[in-house]
Amino acid sequence: MLRQTIEIAQGADEIGVNGAYVRVHHFARQSASPMPLLSAMAATTTRIEVGTGVIDMRYENPLYFAEEAAALDLIADGRIALGISRGSPETALRGYEAFGYTGSEDPRGADLARDKFDLFLEAINGAGVVQGDPRQVGEGRYLAVEPRSETLRDHIWWGSGSRATAEETGRKGLNLMSSTLVTEATGQPFHELQREQIDLYRAAYKEAGHTGAPRVSVSRSVFPLVTDQDRAYFGLRSAESGDQIGVIDGHRSTFGKTYADEPDALIEQLKNDEAVMAADTLMITIPNQLGPEYNLHVLQAFAEHVAPALGWRPNTEGPVTGDPV
Repeated sequence: MLRQTIEIAQGADEIGVNGAYVRVHHFARQSASPMPLLSAMAATTTRIEVGTGVIDMRYENPLYFAEEAAALDLIADGRIALGISRGSPETALRGYEAFGYTGSEDPRGADLARDKFDLFLEAINGAGVVQGDPRQVGEGRYLAVEPRSETLRDHIWWGSGSRATAEETGRKGLNLMSSTLVTEATGQPFHELQREQIDLYRAAYKEAGHTGAPRVSVSRSVFPLVTDQDRAYFGLRSAESGDQIGVIDGHRSTFGKTYADEPDALIEQLKNDEAVMAADTLMITIPNQLGPEYNLHVLQAFAEHVAPALGWRPNTEGPVTGDPV
């Protein structure tokens, strides 16, 4: 999986895909420790952005993570998008405690993640986070972590699943990463709920006094049906797929549908997806168990037959930018 992920990133870079992002799950056969993988992806590509969706902050040492993230940002010349959050539901019962991170008063560890993330932000901003030894550095000095990347904070995203976390992300001036589910079920279509989150995020960003052009991403499963193999794998989903309501982590949630159709139909469906059209980045989930060759075919088909009609610009035209708020 690790080697194939690198191969897919390399092929995607050549196609013109703008980003390659990996899921992070502990105690599972996935990229549990993404930094070595992202470093290899960045070092063997030229233009593509590499990142995560998302790193579970409950499992991280915030200062060590700040060092790693800065090193990666420098190695990759800023081509990173680190999605971070409290983390998704996991198979381990409070698995972060096995890593030595105890003391949470929340059964899901949200307080632990929040406090560690705040310290991580302080560290990457260059704050002194530890008192220096006066025998070595003089009296009253506090030391910052090294290395430091001046651009790193611009490349930090928070994975949001609700209105409240979207607004908090905006207030902090971070980029917003929204997934294929929202932890709300109001009866509205998924894409409308997600568009509301994006609007609330941008309003909070502006109200907090930030003046940048923040990035917003949404995730979708999208399969252009251009070959008989595509139709065999995913053809039935074009007729059967729709939003779903379920319970995740104790919350009634809305899950987005899979898009699988002929390219012309996909274009119209995605143009009618309010969240997709409001975001600057569409993260397409791919079935990596089908191997690099087929996944690069899926990406090529989307890039060739669908993405241009949605306003896509390939990585040869420069990095993706957000909308000024």
